[in-house]
Amino acid sequence: MDKNFKERLADVEALVFDVDGVFTDGGITPLSDGDFQRTYYAKDGYAVAYAIRNGMKICIITGGRGENLKRRFDMLHVEKTYINISDKLAVLDSYIEQEGLDRRNVVFMGDDIPDLEAMASVGIPVCPADAADEVAAVSKYVSQYPGGHGCVRDIIEQVLRAKGLWARDSKGVNCVSA
Repeated sequence: MDKNFKERLADVEALVFDVDGVFTDGGITPLSDGDFQRTYYAKDGYAVAYAIRNGMKICIITGGRGENLKRRFDMLHVEKTYINISDKLAVLDSYIEQEGLDRRNVVFMGDDIPDLEAMASVGIPVCPADAADEVAAVSKYVSQYPGGHGCVRDIIEQVLRAKGLWARDSKGVNCVSA
């Protein structure tokens, strides 16, 4: 018997995320040094750090670029951050192989056309509320939250709750400590 979406979350081995339009609302401000300024939602960042502290694998695969983007995920202790990627599926395939993951147990959260191939290749494709129609159509779950406003925390919290790992202690996580 096939498991439903909520039941499948207990089997998740890794969560993979795009950045622009997922961790952010898609807005970027070009800076004079060629980098970009993005605004991130603090609760999404906290959920990432909390998931990592609880043993979850988190991976970033984004077409976005810039030292500020890389620095953000370094601060959250994300070990696998791939930036300026045009072929997300190839990078995802390599990541899954390197980590020895079952792709049926991988979540990929994307929001736009460049994410479609990678999303379609995993067992649990998900997206923010404001994702492109084509992305929502291939998603097993559409968050009630838009990009940059809690969709990342939403899916991480659901996965950790399904595993019995969410809010099991009140110690918290300092996202910027080494």
